[in-house]
Amino acid sequence: MLSEDDRRKAADLILRAERERKPCTQLSKLFPEMEIADSYRVQDLWAEARIANGARVAGHKIGLTSRAMQMASKISEPDYGRILDDALYNDGAQIRTEAFIKPRLEVELAFIMGADLTGPGCRIYDVMRATEFVVPALEIIDYRTEVPRAIVDTIADNAAFGAIVVGGRTIRPFDVDVRWIGATLSQNGIIEESGVSAAIMGHPAAGIAWLVNKLRDVGAGLKKGQIVLGGSFTRPVDIRKGDIIHADYGPLGAIGVSFV
Repeated sequence: MLSEDDRRKAADLILRAERERKPCTQLSKLFPEMEIADSYRVQDLWAEARIANGARVAGHKIGLTSRAMQMASKISEPDYGRILDDALYNDGAQIRTEAFIKPRLEVELAFIMGADLTGPGCRIYDVMRATEFVVPALEIIDYRTEVPRAIVDTIADNAAFGAIVVGGRTIRPFDVDVRWIGATLSQNGIIEESGVSAAIMGHPAAGIAWLVNKLRDVGAGLKKGQIVLGGSFTRPVDIRKGDIIHADYGPLGAIGVSFV
């Protein structure tokens, strides 16, 4: 375990890397005794600093929802981070590539909470009942530390969250079978990825139920109106300046953005 002073030093390194758009040395190398509890505390301190500078928590993201990614990270459960309101984009946005260090993009679903939700014992049907809307979303992920990264690096780095783009058709959670929402991801006119939402732990609400129970451990939960990214059902695609991205969700519409 780290001292609180070392946790603050680690958070300062992430903040500096974010500000200067230059990755810092992996925290797992600088603080080899860092544990997962430490990394979530570093994330807390990072968020507190960003909020003190005017940002607002708009919701949460869930990462590492696939078994393959968990095995690669040598963990047995997902991780989570915060969505801040200064990292929200809409369909059609022109996004500055320079706002990130090494952006990559994933296809997801966003759940918009219609009621507060807390654990323990939260299950998929509790999430569905508390969700007001489901909307197509893209997550831009970014690394503020050098690679390769240990799981503590990823968690401390706000679970690699960079930004979120929402668009397409807004639906109520029982309008369609949300397990079988499919999407293709095109980059400059070429389909690079495709997937179906059941790849997210068998049900896209499963990760959100996990998150609610996990937040209970720190005396928190989800709030009405918050956005929750349920996890990616495609592999990440590297983004470069000049890229045109189109994510087609079939009956749920599409999201298009460009990187300038």
